[in-house]
Amino acid sequence: MAGMTRPLRILFCTPRIPNNTGATMRLAAVTGAELHLARPLGFDLDDAKLRRAGVDYRDKAATFVHESLEDAYAALLPARVFAFTARGGLAHSEVAYGPGDALLFGPETTGLPPEGLAD
Repeated sequence: MAGMTRPLRILFCTPRIPNNTGATMRLAAVTGAELHLARPLGFDLDDAKLRRAGVDYRDKAATFVHESLEDAYAALLPARVFAFTARGGLAHSEVAYGPGDALLFGPETTGLPPEGLAD
């Protein structure tokens, strides 16, 4: 696989809203990014809202489901992981993202827990 670069990876930690995950599946499919979901999920992967938001792209997205955030890290590391939070000190637009980087988002209703941000 010489010359191949790793795709950008999106990691949702315990996502709760199926519409958001479905829309991100569309984004992953059209950009070549990978979507990683860390359980527990707040919905079933066959949820009608997830299917509707994912439209015809759902099956084209590189989607991986992990049993926990720790399992997701085991699959993704040694990638750089950028946690997205309203309490961050660096704007998302100030980062020079690279191949294989992972963008970590917490549950939509609460965001990442303090221990996740400290990691």
